[in-house]
Amino acid sequence: MLENLEPAKGIKAPKDFRPGVQFDGNEGTATTEGMAEQPNFDDFLLERGYPPEEYEIIGTPRTSQWQQREGGDYLTSYRFTFRKKALAIDLPNLFATARKNKNSVRTKKLTEKALVICPADLQVGKGASRGGHEELIARVFESFDKIELQMKSGFEHIYILDMGDIIESFDSKAKFEQNSSNTLSPMQQTDLAASLMFELIKRAAKYAPVTYGSIASNHCQNRFMGQAIGKPGLDDWGIVILQQLRRLTTELDMNVDYLIPQPDDEGFAFQYGVNTIGAVHGHQAARPAGVKKWWSDATFGNQWAASADVLISAHFHHLATEELGQRHDGQGSKFWVQCPTSDNGSDWYRRKSGTDSSTGILTIELDKHVPFSGSVTKL
Repeated sequence: MLENLEPAKGIKAPKDFRPGVQFDGNEGTATTEGMAEQPNFDDFLLERGYPPEEYEIIGTPRTSQWQQREGGDYLTSYRFTFRKKALAIDLPNLFATARKNKNSVRTKKLTEKALVICPADLQVGKGASRGGHEELIARVFESFDKIELQMKSGFEHIYILDMGDIIESFDSKAKFEQNSSNTLSPMQQTDLAASLMFELIKRAAKYAPVTYGSIASNHCQNRFMGQAIGKPGLDDWGIVILQQLRRLTTELDMNVDYLIPQPDDEGFAFQYGVNTIGAVHGHQAARPAGVKKWWSDATFGNQWAASADVLISAHFHHLATEELGQRHDGQGSKFWVQCPTSDNGSDWYRRKSGTDSSTGILTIELDKHVPFSGSVTKL
């Protein structure tokens, strides 16, 4: 397996010689006993409960060599690093499985309405009580199938808003728990999240022009040693995924527009007919009530959210709607809408609170000429 290793020679075993295996859940080191011949390293790990199908050796082993006694035979100890293999994802096969038993209905004539679809807190790559990435794909595709039935009722425009935390990442505040519970590497998380959103875009584009938007969020922040760095409207994995989707849909000549925050902002607002919709993840607040205060403060400070008649947020993983104050045009009330999650659950929160979130994807139907009245759907 490995040849021509040149050991450091000595008369006796080095002081730090400690044969055995240490493993932190993701990566480890192994040190063999002193041996007359080079072992098979895969067999060495297998004998200690680390099968080669699941673990791989990184780099070249280090060696130390010493004599048992003056003039005696030399023994060699080998020290090497190994890690848990990244899971291979067969996306076409997983997607084909999720597409089974799809429903179909006739498309109705377009109306002057828009459909707003808000996938939120998918946290792709997270493993918890509701399963891993395969269970997430099945759950999300079940929601997509229901949403596609809604699309077929006829809309002149479809908005897809990634409401943040689309991947779990490995560097949020819960990074130590993530190292042991995540089922996908960061690269695989990003790949699967982009594939899921492209699937939704493809479905929507069959029925109406599409606008896809993404906002900054805590799990998707660019971090170094746990601290967010860069500009929130640029340095965010959700927005990186959006840029990949933009290039793909442009190359395919699909009718898709895109919305992202300004570089120093974390959300955005857009107008459809008489309604202005704002989108922000919600990690700006420590609890749901804080999002409403944040919106009030942003309005008082004349920030981007000031123009919104409806503010959509996520982050807290459960559905909520609330009527708040008067619209600028005096034609009804403002509304705050909080999205449910599609993730695999939070075992930490469940143990702490005794409950867990109910999954689904929120949709809103907007009439071009009628102020939003608070009606939402979870699918």
